Formats: sequence, C-alpha cells, structure tokens
Amino acid sequence: MTIKRISTGSEFEAKIGYCRAVVAGGFVHVAGTVGAGDTVEEQCKAALATIENALKEAGSSFEHAVRVNYYLPDAAEFEPCWPILSATFGDNPPAATMVECNLIDPKFRIEIELTALLP
Repeated sequence: MTIKRISTGSEFEAKIGYCRAVVAGGFVHVAGTVGAGDTVEEQCKAALATIENALKEAGSSFEHAVRVNYYLPDAAEFEPCWPILSATFGDNPPAATMVECNLIDPKFRIEIELTALLP
C-alpha cells in the first residue's frame, strides 16, 4: 500500500512528529486542526480552510468526508459553529462527534479532525 503524507510546513509538524494529512487505504486522514481568530466562528472557518487545502492536495474534498470530530474546551461554543459546518458539508454530511476537552493552548476554541474517502 502506498502512503502519501501532506505537510503544511508548520513548525509544529517537525517538533511534534506529525503531518497535516495522510493518504492511505483509500482514505485521507486529516490531523486535528485549529485556526486563527478571536471568535470560535473565525477559528472554525480558518481550521476548515486548512483542512480543505489538505483535502485538495490529497485529491479529495468535503463532499467525500465520512467522519469528523470536533473538540472544544467549552461545549456551549459549538452551536455558533453549526451554520458554518452545515454550509461546509451541505448535502454530504459526515458522521460526527463533538467532545468537550482541553486543547493544546487556551487560545484555541475549536479543533477539527476529519477523514474523507479518496475518490
């Protein structure tokens, strides 16, 4: 089986030992992704943009997403993201889970992890 690793060039990829996405076994596995911004909505949009770029580089898209996990330090902040997520996935929603937990830095308000099929 061929494995393709996709990097964004983030300094943390080398420091921690991960890459943004791995293409293997007909799937694209995108690592937990945070985004810049002051609000949870801004961070959600930024994280989705990074994920979308990784999916494009892998040859996939949100249309082919099969699983998504959302991690938030405050579950009450998830609802403001719903319209953004609904617009992103449209008629092709993936299976999803939301977990309330601490993130690597308190400034982050949402982290998104996604798996998609490689068409």
